[in-house]
Amino acid sequence: MEIRELKVAGAWEFTPRQFPDERGLFAEVYKSSEFEKVIGHKLELRQGNTSVSKAGTVRGIHFADVPPSQAKYVMCPSGAVLDFAVDIRVGSPTFGQWDSVLLDDVDRRAIYLSEGLGHVFVALADNSTVVYMCSAEYAPGREHGINPLCPEVAIDYPTVDRDGNPLELLLSPKDTDAPGLSEAKESGLLPSWEACQQFIATL
Repeated sequence: MEIRELKVAGAWEFTPRQFPDERGLFAEVYKSSEFEKVIGHKLELRQGNTSVSKAGTVRGIHFADVPPSQAKYVMCPSGAVLDFAVDIRVGSPTFGQWDSVLLDDVDRRAIYLSEGLGHVFVALADNSTVVYMCSAEYAPGREHGINPLCPEVAIDYPTVDRDGNPLELLLSPKDTDAPGLSEAKESGLLPSWEACQQFIATL
């Protein structure tokens, strides 16, 4: 498995080796020993989620209060999504920046987002299926969002789908109504870099 740290600290890309034969293929999409060697602690699986999205669907930018937040190991076993890690940790050297990983059914990559990071993806094909392994259960009172079209974050979304057709972004009312980055910071919604590092050190 190849592992690459993204430009946003606390996010990594995992690319598995694939072993094809006449029947299909096999790949190890997660391996605790490899994960722990890089991340420095175990991924305690508390909840698993699946979403299915039509092309253009945007889900995010979502995050949870720290502690305990909700770290995520995300894969796309069918279809394709462009997945983004967004640094919303106040005081972080890369606050407001993002990086992306293409998750699809070709290279079968995964992305890991540690506690305190924002997460958003856009589907590049109809029926794109995303699987999330999460370190904490969903808790509505601790869950928050930032508008995925916030001009301060300025995510560069693709304009075409996997087949080269024009891509129209589809947002939920909840995500459309979410505050921008500065508004979320001013209202005290965002986690701090220091709190995230202190919590992760306990894992």
